[in-house]
Amino acid sequence: MALPIDPARRDPSRPDDGWRALLGSRDDADDDLAPLALGVELRYRESRGGNPWAARPLRAATPRDVARRTGEILLGIRPLERSAASGAWVQGGATWDAVRRSSARYGRERSRWFADLLSIARDSLLSGTAGDWLLVDHLESRLLWSHLRAGAALGIPLVPTQKDVEVVLADRAGVRADIARNDEGDLEVSAVGEFDGETIGDADIRPIGRSGIYAVTSHGHRVRVVLAEIPLSDSVHALIAASGPLVVPRADEEAFLREAYPLLARRIEVRGSARVDLPPLPLPTPVLQLTFRRGDTIAFAFEWEYRGFGRVPLDESTHGVRDRAAETAILEPILAVWQRATGERFTSTGTFHDVEAAEFVTHLVPRLEVEGVLVEVSGRRKTYHELTGEPEVTVSTVESADPDWFDLGVLVRIDGRLIPFEPLFTALTKGRRKLLLVDGSYFSLQHPALDRLRELLDEAADLDEWETGPRISRHQTDLWEEFEDLADQALPAVTWRATAEGLRAATGVPSAPMPQGIIAELRPYQKEGFDWLAFLWQHRLGGILADDMGLGKTLQILTLIAHARETGERRPFLVIAPTSVAGTWQSEAARFAPGLAVQVRGATRSSGLAEPFGTDVVVTTYAVARLDADAFAAVEWAGIVLDEAQFVKNPATKLHRAIAGFRSDVTIAVTGTPLENSLTELWALLQLTAPGLFPSARKFRERYIQPIEQGKVPENEEGGPYRQRRLAQLRRRIRPLVLRRTKEHVAPDLPSKQEQILEVELSASHRALYEAVLQRERQKVLGLLPDLDRNRFIVFRSLTLLRMLSLSPALIDANDRRIGSRKLDVLLERVAELQEEGHRALVFSQFTSFLDLAAERLTAAGIPYAHLDGASLRRQEIVDGFRDGTQPVFLISLKAGGFGLTLTEADYVFLLDPWWNPAAEAQAVDRTHRIGQSAQVFVYRMISVGTIEEKVLDLQRRKARLFSAVMDDEALFAQALTADDIRGLFDD
Repeated sequence: MALPIDPARRDPSRPDDGWRALLGSRDDADDDLAPLALGVELRYRESRGGNPWAARPLRAATPRDVARRTGEILLGIRPLERSAASGAWVQGGATWDAVRRSSARYGRERSRWFADLLSIARDSLLSGTAGDWLLVDHLESRLLWSHLRAGAALGIPLVPTQKDVEVVLADRAGVRADIARNDEGDLEVSAVGEFDGETIGDADIRPIGRSGIYAVTSHGHRVRVVLAEIPLSDSVHALIAASGPLVVPRADEEAFLREAYPLLARRIEVRGSARVDLPPLPLPTPVLQLTFRRGDTIAFAFEWEYRGFGRVPLDESTHGVRDRAAETAILEPILAVWQRATGERFTSTGTFHDVEAAEFVTHLVPRLEVEGVLVEVSGRRKTYHELTGEPEVTVSTVESADPDWFDLGVLVRIDGRLIPFEPLFTALTKGRRKLLLVDGSYFSLQHPALDRLRELLDEAADLDEWETGPRISRHQTDLWEEFEDLADQALPAVTWRATAEGLRAATGVPSAPMPQGIIAELRPYQKEGFDWLAFLWQHRLGGILADDMGLGKTLQILTLIAHARETGERRPFLVIAPTSVAGTWQSEAARFAPGLAVQVRGATRSSGLAEPFGTDVVVTTYAVARLDADAFAAVEWAGIVLDEAQFVKNPATKLHRAIAGFRSDVTIAVTGTPLENSLTELWALLQLTAPGLFPSARKFRERYIQPIEQGKVPENEEGGPYRQRRLAQLRRRIRPLVLRRTKEHVAPDLPSKQEQILEVELSASHRALYEAVLQRERQKVLGLLPDLDRNRFIVFRSLTLLRMLSLSPALIDANDRRIGSRKLDVLLERVAELQEEGHRALVFSQFTSFLDLAAERLTAAGIPYAHLDGASLRRQEIVDGFRDGTQPVFLISLKAGGFGLTLTEADYVFLLDPWWNPAAEAQAVDRTHRIGQSAQVFVYRMISVGTIEEKVLDLQRRKARLFSAVMDDEALFAQALTADDIRGLFDD
């Protein structure tokens, strides 16, 4: 709402004052402002004479004062204004404070300029007054010169206050030193200034701090003052401040030429007269000091040595004798040698340990000596020797009691020497670049043979798990192929050779004939999926079918089972699925593979399951598989199918351990989301489908989870490239055993899906209540995060409270029902429009209580709806009722309807609240966006602005990047839900 304008403040003579404010301030251009100039005055002070306590007042200097040079000449500045009566520049009322405070009289820009100049002078002079002249002679700030140039641009001239004085700001200036010998044979050192080509002697030039100089010259009754910017070192400043030649007695001449002369000559030009022989300046010599310590440790330090001046640390920047150009030229080849030898940035001091110390002494130090570095050694010098021959690797495998494993033996020789396996193995597993042995010999671990040996050892098992030596799993076919490539001798066991040769011989996945028992026509990508499954079945390897939801994974699995039966397999297959999906397997089998005998089994509580029962497929639920684990484990299954396999993503649960104990030739995990929150979930599925691929949870965490999810990398690695290598290796490892296709790539005929964030603003009363609760819960949660594992329940209870409050205050306190819910208001508006246009919508929420509120609003509006949540008893009847078309809206809880449903009758989806992982929402959306959908699908994610829901949405995006990085080759980095993630939910 616009505020009323006070009539008393309006200028009646300028009724359009308001809009003219848009033009900005133009007061500096108005003719009625008083012009300003910077007054410059030569000030004079008598010499001290014989009385050091005599008063020496400052006054304006006269041309005679300048000419006789008996006292002290100084340079003062102050503001001046132009007299309205005479037009002359006068002091008038233009004091420093008056100009600084009277922008209305002088103009804002010019007043600001003088205020800044006063600040510059005060910073240097520690002046506490602004009432009179400021002396610039001791002003140190280099800002003075740019400020003077800026003043000219503002129309502030430099104006002398004395009528016979001229003030000029030079464009170019320089200083040199002349050294001559007097009649007594002493040296005299004089400063000579040059201003725009005019040469001026030392008696007439004076320093302005260490940033400039000025010259005062007398021309009859006229005096000329020239100011110039030029940086002055301490020695040059001292020479100019002397205001006359400095005398060097003959007795001090040698010391002067050795110590003081180089300090001047490094900064300015120095000229010697015919009677003065100036020596060449000392050149720097690089010196490397090496200190040998115990335990293969070497400390080093680089220095510069200047003849006559001693040594200067390489990083010292203030010593005046240094020749920067010479140092740079000398250091350039040294830096190049260092970079080539170490691959790291040069450092002037440091310490090398172990093999780095050996390599430093063996290779780098001799190269530095060639470049002219003087090496000085202290301590007992040790001799090192590098082994440079080709590593000769011998490997062997021996059958073990475990049919899935083989014992593995490794021997390595270099230059004819047998390398001890224990230090070699330790160095490889710790990722070291080289290995130093006790006798001083060392060798590189970067050879391709040893690189691949490291891969094998890292993947095979942990150091503390190898009680009988390293082992290799039968699922590590690709590792074995690499291992055979690196080894000079390989003696694999017979059974392992058969598996490896079977895969090695294949140039790709062959096409498998379609089983006659399948009466459906498979889409091309479904046929490719079946071919891949048949290929795995042929080699008795499990895998993960990770196609998008709605692409017909069930049909591909049924085709594989029919293929196995028609090629001679008589043992039954076991399908384990969620309760809501178990019936779908029976109906889909009856539809596409009517020849397969399918049984749905509940809890047996008996041994009957272990008996032959003449069926092809047994379908059970995850709950039954856990309760009757012993009974299912007693059967030798042809294969196990884990549908919606995200149910077994936690390896610490009884369910996961139970299924791991079931016996089968292959285990196939079927899920569109093989990982939702962390790579740990992918590892859990691979433990069931390929138990030897990544046998060590700790190694998987260190090698993949920590760098890819958490950004942790070894100290000797660069973060980005290292994470990329780990991600590429993980994808290469799982590629043969994981098949992932998206709807966008394999189902181009599927209508498009449009997703949109629908932002909803809270009402004022709702916002006030939310902010009050947020502050209370923030303090509580942040105090609990340091021990998140212990306080996880309390933390998530607070997060859930805030999520529910973002939806409706009535979910927390029935007394706040009157506040209402803007999100439900928007939903009702959209649903009413869709009903009129003949569209149908799915409405999902995590909270059944919020769906109940939505149901009340729909009932009040007269809009028919179906309602499904975990408490619904007639699930299929409710679903069929919606499909009949009489109900345009289907309210579904995300947990009850996130999978196992096909609802292509709907073409709109509303997600009332975001959840932590994006996979759950994706599953919900794919209830309608799947094969069979003929209309474009519109998805609306409703987010309450300025609430925790925005933070949850950000977290969703990070977790989606993890899935894409591993499965879809899009992003590279993501994080699991950690204390930092939760802390971020409360960030402002």
